[in-house]
Amino acid sequence: MSEKINLVCLPFAGGNKYSYRPLFTESSTVFNATTLEYPGRGTRIFEELTSDIDKLVNDLFNQLKQILSKGNYALYGHSLGGLLTYLLAVKIRENKAELPKHIFITGASGPSAPSRLTKKFHLYPQKEFINEIVILGGMPDEILQDNAMLEFLEPILRNDFKVSETYVHKAAEALNIPFTVITGIDEDLTAEEVLLWQKESIPTVDFMQLEGDHFFIMQHKDFIINAISEKLIKQLETF
Repeated sequence: MSEKINLVCLPFAGGNKYSYRPLFTESSTVFNATTLEYPGRGTRIFEELTSDIDKLVNDLFNQLKQILSKGNYALYGHSLGGLLTYLLAVKIRENKAELPKHIFITGASGPSAPSRLTKKFHLYPQKEFINEIVILGGMPDEILQDNAMLEFLEPILRNDFKVSETYVHKAAEALNIPFTVITGIDEDLTAEEVLLWQKESIPTVDFMQLEGDHFFIMQHKDFIINAISEKLIKQLETF
């Protein structure tokens, strides 16, 4: 393979462009991971947060334009990032730009899952909201014990939960892109809602399950990297 594929990553709730560094600690011979940034955090901390999902998708598409001009890329998103990855792919198709070689989703039910409209964690009082964050995992103890850091992160997390929990699915034509969807056995996701991803893809979706809770990806770094690499190599061989 002459050049590496760009794996464009979209952060999970509360995340920023550095959130996947623990996952992609090892260099891959197949892909280069680069993570887009949502407004209001990380390198864009002085910008306003937005819970308007259409604005977010437009923002992500604008960030992606430089990579789109080069082609040879794939998309990856965990949790909220998974939903936004799907919507970004639809946006790319609408703009008749080059589609990604593959879409990788972890820790997310299909965009048409009914439970997206029933969970309202973003409206919980502070104590109950933080408890839900603890249950999901992925938040280091040193942050949970740092009141100043929690006060800083809470509005970002609430904003991102609101994005996911107020999303109303608009059925779109299935994407002619291969999907790989990986979830954790102990996640609060039903098999039926995960399998709804098949409605969004013309090729047969490759569904996998791994041990662990919502942030199982950090426990299975080697598996995730190898799975992405194998899929991308196979995909390139078909062109």
